[in-house]
Amino acid sequence: MESKKENFLPNKEMSALSGIELQLDEWNLVWEERFTGTKIEEANWNYTEGSWGFGNDELQYYTAREENARIENGLLILEAKEEKYEGMNYTSAKLSTKGKGSWKYGRFEIKAKLPEGQGIWPAIWMMPEDMELYSGWPACGEIDIMELIGHQPGTVYGTLHYGTPHTYTGENYSLPDNKKFSEGFHIFTLDWEPGEFRWYVDDVLYATQTKWFSNHKETGTKHSGFAPFDRAFYLQVNLAVGGKWPGNPDDSTSFPQKMEIDYIKVFQKLNR
Repeated sequence: MESKKENFLPNKEMSALSGIELQLDEWNLVWEERFTGTKIEEANWNYTEGSWGFGNDELQYYTAREENARIENGLLILEAKEEKYEGMNYTSAKLSTKGKGSWKYGRFEIKAKLPEGQGIWPAIWMMPEDMELYSGWPACGEIDIMELIGHQPGTVYGTLHYGTPHTYTGENYSLPDNKKFSEGFHIFTLDWEPGEFRWYVDDVLYATQTKWFSNHKETGTKHSGFAPFDRAFYLQVNLAVGGKWPGNPDDSTSFPQKMEIDYIKVFQKLNR
């Protein structure tokens, strides 16, 4: 979830896929979170705590408090609040499965309802377990399954980051009829296979990527094969406030803002 984005391609013609075309029978459910307990399962999730801007000049302090991250009515709630805390003016939450769940290739399906407002930045994304294998970020790779910037409440982005110099490529999807992702739950899906990524919203395919590269940032050496997307990545979900891409909150931004996640499912093909 790094700062962006000025070079996105416009929405291309969307294609709604039928159940047969999706070929769900090729995938095997290997990991699932339905948030049915009373507390966030720490066997599955890590809390990020801190306020160092995370490379994006973000304004929130991430906490492990229930005020910012909790299970409520079978949903994972990440809540951004306007409040003084540890020298910051906002608090929020970021969770990851680092060291507890990571996957090389698969289908990643998340049902979520997103917040809105100037300076609000929810994201569902992936990073490699071994960031130094290809000499650190950005050459190590980053997979953004879904990002939304709050002043565009009807549009989400899917992006890959890679290479030296830093390169990002992706596309976006907008709901029809000026609808907003804050008005209801939607399903965000990423299919990741050797040599190809595919992004969907509610089973509508809106982006496919088959080309990327990874150069060692010190030597410029090009890595072969499907590098850097050829090894296990873990999941992250977070709700940022402010930053280089969305800009900062203003008088139009209301708090609190909530990102609500109904479930997360990970599928893999049996022959992988």
